[in-house]
Amino acid sequence: MTVYALDTNILIHYLRDEPNVIYNLENAIDDRSDLVIPHIVDYELRRGFAIKPAPNKEAHYAILSRNTEFCNVVNMGDSFWNIAAQVYAELYHKRFTVGEIDILIAAYCIHNNYTLVTNNTDDFKNIDGLRIVDWTQPQ
Repeated sequence: MTVYALDTNILIHYLRDEPNVIYNLENAIDDRSDLVIPHIVDYELRRGFAIKPAPNKEAHYAILSRNTEFCNVVNMGDSFWNIAAQVYAELYHKRFTVGEIDILIAAYCIHNNYTLVTNNTDDFKNIDGLRIVDWTQPQ
């Protein structure tokens, strides 16, 4: 069974009712795949809501992120930090720049063998061992 970790931008597309994202998310649920939202992604969304409140989208996100049946916000734990440091070092030596939060999300996915669902494929494509899929595109 595939476990999909949802990136912030995919959740934003979901909250904007983007048809491909909705379709792919529903297919993942129908296939009984697990969907997780890493705590750091939850933070990014809540940070955005704090800056620019959107009560309807916040309520919709609360329903999605707290539904233990198919999707949950998950504690990232402590065990992925060494992987994050290694990913950072590899990217540094290859002269690629990737945001710190993206490195943490990638390391979390690598550590747990999750597939990252993101629309920011350019930010993640140079990270070895990371599986990514873009649900904004037809699958």
